[in-house]
Amino acid sequence: MYLMISTYLVPLDDIAKVRDEHLAFLEGLFAQGTLVAAGRQDPPVGGMVLLDVPDEAAAREVLTRDPYVVHGFAEYEARGWAPTVGALKSYIKS
Repeated sequence: MYLMISTYLVPLDDIAKVRDEHLAFLEGLFAQGTLVAAGRQDPPVGGMVLLDVPDEAAAREVLTRDPYVVHGFAEYEARGWAPTVGALKSYIKS
C-alpha cells in the first residue's frame, strides 16, 4: 500500500479549474479497486491518496494520469505503508 502525498505547485484558483476532473479520476481508481482513500490536506496545500498497489513504481505510474499531474499543478511524494492495527489492517488486496 502506498500513501501518495501531493503538493500543489499552483494557486488554489488554478487547482479549482481541474478539481472535478481530478475527482473523477480518483473515483475511477476507486471503482477499479486501486484507490483506498483520498482527500485534501488541511490547510489545502495538497492532498493524500492511499493506493493499494504492489510497489512504488506502480503507485507513481497510476498517478501519472492524475489531471493535477498532467497539467503540472501538483507533484507526489511516495510513502510505502503496511497497516498493522486498525480498520485497514486486513485491507491489502494487491
